[in-house]
Amino acid sequence: MNQLQFPLNFNFKVTTLSNDFEVTDASNRTISYVRQKMFKFVEEIEVFNNQNKSELIYKINANKWIDFNTAYNFTDKSGKHLGKVARKGWVSMWKTKYDIFDDKDQHKYEIRERNAWVKVWDSMIGEIPIVGMFTGYFLNPKYDLKDLNGKVLMTLHKKPSFFGRKFEVTKAGTTEIPEELLVLSLKMMVLLERRKG
Repeated sequence: MNQLQFPLNFNFKVTTLSNDFEVTDASNRTISYVRQKMFKFVEEIEVFNNQNKSELIYKINANKWIDFNTAYNFTDKSGKHLGKVARKGWVSMWKTKYDIFDDKDQHKYEIRERNAWVKVWDSMIGEIPIVGMFTGYFLNPKYDLKDLNGKVLMTLHKKPSFFGRKFEVTKAGTTEIPEELLVLSLKMMVLLERRKG
């Protein structure tokens, strides 16, 4: 992955059966296309260089079947292990939390939902006929990606939309960080969390 130009935009495709989305940068250039394989017992995600899927650049594979503590491993096109992201089970029932590990399986970063009440209100209001259809316009969760000292490095937030399919990733400051690993982690998280808000 070349030097990224933030903000990045994740735009889900509502016209496909697959859980696909395109990632574009600040200049509206496509930097990747994420495709989640359907009807798999174990999650399998492929990341391509563009919508035509002409070159596979990354793979994301779950380490087990559906479980609260599933980890998702990242590999590049040559099969090299890049790291992984793991959902923090029961902790995430209230406030979403993911741990990010580097290629040596060292815990280095984490993703935390900024305000768990957004999830609660979305769940409650979403049950109201008609009104529930519009929660995507005003209940939009934010997630902070931090180092283990609590410093925010990136933020992902859902943009107002009817189908809940647009997300934006911003980078905080100019600190040198492993953008490849962190953006892969956010891609996996958004596949799992996008129905909130």
